[in-house]
Amino acid sequence: MGSEGPAPSVTVNVTGFKKFHGVAENPTETIVRNLKEYMKKKGLPKGLALGSCNVLEAAGHGAVVSLYQTLQSAIAGNDSELPNSGNVIWLHLGVNSGATRFAIENQAVNEATFLCPDEMGWKPQKVRIIPTDGEISRTRKTTLPVKEITSTLAKKGYDVMTSNDADRFVCNYVYYHSLWFAEQNQTKSLFVHVPLFSTINKETQMQFVASLLEELASFCSTLGCNSLDLSCPVFV
Repeated sequence: MGSEGPAPSVTVNVTGFKKFHGVAENPTETIVRNLKEYMKKKGLPKGLALGSCNVLEAAGHGAVVSLYQTLQSAIAGNDSELPNSGNVIWLHLGVNSGATRFAIENQAVNEATFLCPDEMGWKPQKVRIIPTDGEISRTRKTTLPVKEITSTLAKKGYDVMTSNDADRFVCNYVYYHSLWFAEQNQTKSLFVHVPLFSTINKETQMQFVASLLEELASFCSTLGCNSLDLSCPVFV
């Protein structure tokens, strides 16, 4: 990747999660930790820069500060070669240990109801994720073209679906914060659930994420990212 050619039109920052209750080895941690090297070998899609790749604690309230530090890093302009906030997408990856296919999440709900404690011991029940953002029934949606992305990935041979329910555990918690942050800072946010590696192997999952990055670059190139007004148990 030399310095020649036009600057990337969009930067995608990626997060995954560490271990959590019932999942000792989270596939998203492996994916995120290996993604930069994988994409270096494969080659980045035209118009896309891969920004930060961070692994989050599988926790809600106790991990909010580190989550916002991670989100804010894309706005701070620490890397002068990357686009600023208007061209930034956060791609959040989480595992659904009971899933047999990939799920691209369309929305998050302002409710935290954990069936078991998170990795910091928090077990909220019907708690508003952002208290000032409405009741627990309040939803925030990504306006990235979820159905179109899902359809394109399915045509490439991946077993993938669109989902409107990210559960009420840590994945939904992080996604809701990220969608709220996106609206405040003119960034974009998308959450994708992946199965365990025992269900879909590591190489296929790495290929899937690479294809997803390609689709994000393609849609941003076609539609113009700045024109997209966007508000990266079983689930975590």
